[in-house]
Amino acid sequence: MKLEGRQLAAFLAAPGAVRGALLYGEDEGLIRDRAEALVRAVVGATEDPFRLSVVSREAAAADPNLLAGEMAALSLTGGRRCVRLSGATNALAAAIAAALDVEGDTFLVVEAGVLKAGEKLRTLFERRKDVVAIPCWPERGADLAASIGAILRGFGVTAEPEAAAWLAEHLGEDRGITKRELEKLALYVGEGGRVDVAACEAVVGDHAGLGVEDALFAATAGDVARADRALAAAFAEGVSSVAVVRAAMRHLQRLSLASAEGLARLPAKEAARRARPPVFFRHEQDFARALSRWSSERAAKVADRLFAAELACKSTGMPDGLIARRMVLEIALAAAHR
Repeated sequence: MKLEGRQLAAFLAAPGAVRGALLYGEDEGLIRDRAEALVRAVVGATEDPFRLSVVSREAAAADPNLLAGEMAALSLTGGRRCVRLSGATNALAAAIAAALDVEGDTFLVVEAGVLKAGEKLRTLFERRKDVVAIPCWPERGADLAASIGAILRGFGVTAEPEAAAWLAEHLGEDRGITKRELEKLALYVGEGGRVDVAACEAVVGDHAGLGVEDALFAATAGDVARADRALAAAFAEGVSSVAVVRAAMRHLQRLSLASAEGLARLPAKEAARRARPPVFFRHEQDFARALSRWSSERAAKVADRLFAAELACKSTGMPDGLIARRMVLEIALAAAHR
């Protein structure tokens, strides 16, 4: 069965009698994070060699009976065992099914990449009642904000509301990167400290996502050359094409909402403050220029085209970097000739 939403946190803490879980999706860091949470819930420690067996995709493919044998093995020290398979693909679906049919209470954690609906591995876990399939897509909105808050609290710090909004705007495409950046923030402000926007910009300021933000504010303000330079810098830092397109969608959606609420009539600083999420001071003037160039309807239409561009990045085989760059430059040219 498929598991997500409110039930997920409780399951990750206590999987109960369930025999296994498939973790799949785009966010590799989130997959690892949730896999480790399940291992801790079952065996108590991710390094216990007597109760945890880690199997690679290559080993499972070379020996079709390996997973079933590991599921049948007994714990030498007592307690429930866990088998963790990384890098799983549809080619291992039959071996995984045989392993789940082995009697006992050993728990199987399967980590995979992106799996479409109807693919063998997803179908196996979604149809069986004794296992779960857990999608792991990059978090957004309220889910991302909640995760950021929880991670910071785990590091012993809190964040001001504007800082939390800033972090949600710049992080989230990969849970592993997000946790590393938040850990740096926690060390910067110290245990019991409070994160503000200045701390975010000081610590996370060199993140590639900031180059994307610079590119998008320049693009919607009609500054073609500056948008292209900032996007090139972001790509050089390793940002993904899909991350660029998604950031552009969020940016246009914010612009559409701001336009619908009439923020273009306000002074630049006030419009930036009232935007959701708020626009920080270094982009106030670009945001004001963008509001004068984009109606709510026009921005919403471009956001729809960006959704199609994301699908093209994932499925057409075209160079995804070119797709993302073309969309940002089209936005900049449209704004420049408004």
